[in-house]
Amino acid sequence: MLDAKIPEGSLEEKWNDYKGHCKLVNPANKRKLEIIVIGTGLAGASAASSLGELGYKVKAFCFQDSPRRAHSIAAQGGINAAKNYQNDGDSVFRLFYDTIKGGDYRSREANVHRLAEVSVNIIDQCVAQGVPFAREYGGLLSNRSFGGTQVQRTFYAAGQTGQQLLVGAYQSLERQIALGNVKMYNRHEMLDVVVIDGKARGIIARNLISGELERHSGHAVLICSGGYGNVFYLSTNAMGSNVTAAWKAHKKGAFFGNPCMTQIHPTCIPVSGEHQSKLTLMSESLRNDGRIWVPKKQNDTRKASEIPEDERDYYLERRYPAYGNLVPRDVASRAAKERCDAGYGVGTSKQAVYLDYAAAIERYGHVEAGKRGTANADAATIIELGKDVVKEKYGNLFDMYEKITGENPYQLPMRIYPAVHYTMGGLWVDYELQTTVAGLYALGEANFSDHGANRLGASALMQGLADGYFVIPYTIGNFLADEIRNAATPVDHPAFIEAEKEVAGRIQKLMSIKGKQSVESLHKRLGKIMWDKCGMARNAQGLQEAIQEIRQLKDEFWTDVKIPGEINEMNTELDKAGRVADFIELGELMCIDALNRNESCGGHFREEYQTEEGEALRDDENYMNVSAWEYNGDHKWILHKEELKYEVVKPSQRSYK
Repeated sequence: MLDAKIPEGSLEEKWNDYKGHCKLVNPANKRKLEIIVIGTGLAGASAASSLGELGYKVKAFCFQDSPRRAHSIAAQGGINAAKNYQNDGDSVFRLFYDTIKGGDYRSREANVHRLAEVSVNIIDQCVAQGVPFAREYGGLLSNRSFGGTQVQRTFYAAGQTGQQLLVGAYQSLERQIALGNVKMYNRHEMLDVVVIDGKARGIIARNLISGELERHSGHAVLICSGGYGNVFYLSTNAMGSNVTAAWKAHKKGAFFGNPCMTQIHPTCIPVSGEHQSKLTLMSESLRNDGRIWVPKKQNDTRKASEIPEDERDYYLERRYPAYGNLVPRDVASRAAKERCDAGYGVGTSKQAVYLDYAAAIERYGHVEAGKRGTANADAATIIELGKDVVKEKYGNLFDMYEKITGENPYQLPMRIYPAVHYTMGGLWVDYELQTTVAGLYALGEANFSDHGANRLGASALMQGLADGYFVIPYTIGNFLADEIRNAATPVDHPAFIEAEKEVAGRIQKLMSIKGKQSVESLHKRLGKIMWDKCGMARNAQGLQEAIQEIRQLKDEFWTDVKIPGEINEMNTELDKAGRVADFIELGELMCIDALNRNESCGGHFREEYQTEEGEALRDDENYMNVSAWEYNGDHKWILHKEELKYEVVKPSQRSYK
């Protein structure tokens, strides 16, 4: 069993006790220590800026042309924090409990409680940075609800919360760059970790403009490169989002935790055809006021406006009355799939359900009319007043939907369907966020996270900023305190030379194939295998078939891929080829992990293991653990387990009824 280094003591005191006893590095010694940060989204930018502020010498890398283009910018709905500003019964414990339950009891108690504790600090930090959170009329910060909770704890900035939070982290990062504490490397991609005597001592990076390989040394390496949802080809992730940095770390000794646990988001714009290369998220915040429904009649071809109220099935409200439309994402996604598979889907593809704002517009309109003393306002006035309120809350999301679909969501219900959005799996880390390689850390979505088998909405931003601003500044000192006598490893060390040689050899091998199939076409085929057989629902036969199909696809990729251009130049097809090669290997491991876990939990839904009502059926006796996979050569992995012990929460069958 793996040791997660969880501190002793009561759950409420573990983090405070850890901070009071962890090793420290004095300011003079911090200036001698170099830290490499891979990725500059919320986790990476907050970590780099915080460590720079502390006095460490930081090198930050991103493959985009600016840290502001990190995929964190795409987050829409909000960020959770246990502030209890609404006085509705929220607390640190309740946020902790909701997260554990939402993750279907497959996350580590100590990490989740720490996350809930520091959540309150994140809001203060961001407000101090000037993040323009939405406010009530009187000036107090506003909150809204997200799935899997019965309180309002989500802070938001219209439908662009990720962008505003990233701007806050970015300006902190830019300040440290200007002060000389952080050196920024834009348009650089990490292609290997250099490990010397069991410790991460640097990286090999490729300059994506010139194509040159570079060696960079440091006393520690932080992987903050996000998730791997693009293994499915179609996802809500940015086109460039990839697993390469995490996968290179994995192949150098870092265990990969729970790779099969991926999140399908229930509210996305449906696939419209074979031409698509990505999908668009419609924020979970829309489930606050929107009602989800399908016709009660199978294969109904009528327009939504032609279907009377008594012929509509508000299936989430019917099946889960306590939470209604705000059940967790995995539950909402499976319910939508079940309705569509049963023939109740809408739209031309019949692979969609309605998200309707008519009732919310009318409700808000009456409230506004009451405020203005026009209680007898006519229906048209009520609707106009209601639209204004909805526009203020969700306007940019409604505009985005109309631009993509050509339909006005103020007048017609939106059509939505589940899509890949987030990955709970990632590099296995201990309580200190350190992987199984000393000096190699993983933060944010890149680690196997605090979310178990299913993440609650608005918790990704919370975890990324918690790890970067409030956790890693403490925990990394525990490792670096013993490194103060060691100078940074020179980049002409044999390990650096060998690592660069391996990277160059792989690139040369890719370029020399000169086959007939494009990288994109092979990626698309991988995505179809993954979605069909390791997506929203899985079964043993499909997973076994997928493993064989992926292995065949890998052989095909390495014998018939076509990559135009040259090595020593800007070559986006070459960049993409390296990433897809890593996705293919990851896809195989995901299917192996899903096949090994003979239970259903959260986003991992094995069709053989479900209740009579179609809910996930866990097997706590055999699978109350984290699956941590050690790379052992091509198509070979060794399974290690971390037992999950629940001292405060008592695991039970999740119910949102």
